[in-house]
Amino acid sequence: MLESEYQKRRRPPRDKTAPASEPATFQYSIRPATEEDLPGILQLYRHYVRNSAVTFDEKPPTLRKFRAQFAHNTKLGFPFLLAESPNGDLLGYARAQLFRDKSAFRHTAESTIYLGPASTGRGLGKALLAALIDACREAGMKEMIAVIADSGADASLALHKSLGFTESGRMGKVGFKFGRWIGIVMMQKSLR
Repeated sequence: MLESEYQKRRRPPRDKTAPASEPATFQYSIRPATEEDLPGILQLYRHYVRNSAVTFDEKPPTLRKFRAQFAHNTKLGFPFLLAESPNGDLLGYARAQLFRDKSAFRHTAESTIYLGPASTGRGLGKALLAALIDACREAGMKEMIAVIADSGADASLALHKSLGFTESGRMGKVGFKFGRWIGIVMMQKSLR
């Protein structure tokens, strides 16, 4: 499990008195991310940068750059949410940012969602993205855009479709990573 030093310090001791036969349930809470959460979030993102083509970043951003992006998006009113386990382990995050850096796009958010590898396939992605949609609506956003790699992201495409995103376009071979060309699928959801 990806875990930052911050998360290790704030994690309470595990309850070792629970019976071993008790079924394991997947519990989590979703809350706004804070600047203190950024090292752990960046660690999770680095996993995807280094191991997958779902992000087109080839090198992870520095913590300094990540903090600057967080501060800028927070100032603009874009939500940034994280999911954590009851003991404080980071399970995933979802954030919104300005779709394009032009004033006419001020009501359009681009969404991003990443789950820790052990958190996939358990319903967390749907809960986290649904919470981000609600937070964007509350923040006054009118449209949400998801830009999804066209290779190896079938689960992400299905997730967005299940929450009302519709395909609005495709672009082939616009990114080159790990020695191969990758395209994107654009999906859109109206929040009006």
